[in-house]
Amino acid sequence: MANAEIVAIGSELLLGQIVDTNSAWMAKKLTEVGVDLYFKTVVGDNPDRMREVLARALSRADVVITSGGLGPTKDDITREIIADVTKRKLVTDQNLVVQMKNRFQKRGLIMTKNNERQALIPEGATIVNNPNGTAPSFIVDDGYISIFCLPGVPFELKWLFENEVVPYLRKKFNLSEVILYKVLKVARMGESNVDELIGHLMETSNNPTVGVLAHPGQVDIRITAKSSSSKEALKLISPLENSIRDVLKEHIFGEDNQTLESVVGELLLSSDKTVSCYEDITGGLLSNKLMKANPERFLQGVVCGGEKMIQKLTREFTTNSDKVNKPESLVKLLANAVRLESGSDYGLAVHGIPDKSDLAQNLARGETHICITDGENTTSRAYNMSGRGNPDRNRISSNAIDLLRLVLVG
Repeated sequence: MANAEIVAIGSELLLGQIVDTNSAWMAKKLTEVGVDLYFKTVVGDNPDRMREVLARALSRADVVITSGGLGPTKDDITREIIADVTKRKLVTDQNLVVQMKNRFQKRGLIMTKNNERQALIPEGATIVNNPNGTAPSFIVDDGYISIFCLPGVPFELKWLFENEVVPYLRKKFNLSEVILYKVLKVARMGESNVDELIGHLMETSNNPTVGVLAHPGQVDIRITAKSSSSKEALKLISPLENSIRDVLKEHIFGEDNQTLESVVGELLLSSDKTVSCYEDITGGLLSNKLMKANPERFLQGVVCGGEKMIQKLTREFTTNSDKVNKPESLVKLLANAVRLESGSDYGLAVHGIPDKSDLAQNLARGETHICITDGENTTSRAYNMSGRGNPDRNRISSNAIDLLRLVLVG
């Protein structure tokens, strides 16, 4: 089993001008072919720092993959630094010069002198033709260690990776294993709660392994297995998955590419039900998520920023016997009011009472009440938090949609 390190090169990545999507994409592809990725490094166009980073990568990885720094300008110095750290001369490949000139001529352009820098290759390197651009790729095979130098342009890099890098790795390292993972998605439970319940499985499992990733209102549990085939990896994953499902039960709403919205959308469709919502503290995010879930099953969203809308709804759709003296009573009335106004099967309401002195973006003080009703049956939840920051709005809107999910599945 080979292990790899990715080195993304370019000062623009460190300045935040460009997001490094290449490394994330390559990481996924390396996993698919059974190569362990232990490190990802981003370094600017500085020769000393590039030498330091690449020398360290060569000391601890079997495969080093660089992206960027192969262009014609003076700050494109990847080829020079690779030659330096591998103690090779930098030589001009005349065949590459001819190929580049022909490419420019076919496009009706004249190649400037600086483009010839792209034909400079570390001595002994294997040149890899790049049909999608002028920057040639190359491989330096330094004994057991292989260095792949790829251009930074995403569509060029992806083509070269799939058509040149992967076949090379399979052949050189006799790759026969695959790394497969399954993700279980959990709602209404924080990372620490999940760890408390399945932490023993995370500590004792070797193959498969278990890891968690927290998002506002959601925790992802990743089960990863190595085996000779995807089928065998799934066999390893299955018993551990069943153990986790037995512990977390209805908190698991989906897996892999499923989202809370997609799951609820399917449930609304299969049960032939419609829903409308009232929201204030979430500021329209709940309506957007329900629209995304299933636009045909979401009949109306009422987004309120003040007391006038609350008074209108409660005055129009409540009787004298209805009491609005508590927030939990009010949210029930709002859920039923929006249901009656729209004619939907379910009314879902979210009402927040924030502590205006707390300006935190996450877990701000206050209280939030959620209610769903079909006119006869009512289900409610209350939380000791209420904020208008994106993390709080995402968390509460996700909790509201998950409450709808639980009602739909009975």
